Amino acid sequence: MKSEPKVKKTFVIVNDKGLHTRPATELVKCAQIFKSQIYLRYDGLSVNAKSLLGILMLAAGRGAKINIEAEGQDAEEAVNAIVRLASNKFNIKF
Repeated sequence: MKSEPKVKKTFVIVNDKGLHTRPATELVKCAQIFKSQIYLRYDGLSVNAKSLLGILMLAAGRGAKINIEAEGQDAEEAVNAIVRLASNKFNIKF
């Protein structure tokens, strides 16, 4: 039996106000597109990237290094999409 691919990367929060409600909502919307299990790890916490409350619990400020791990058939695309979203400041313009 073939195991699902697992992909890990790290991204840095570049938004001035950190990973607050609006960028967290964009992250959840992005993560929900994918079938893979996606987790974010920061400061000893591990949360489901498809859970808004989970992401908000991270309380990740500007400069925080977030580890992302996905497992499943589209894990690589999921991780790359979220890393790209983070580098674009979660599409927040202000």
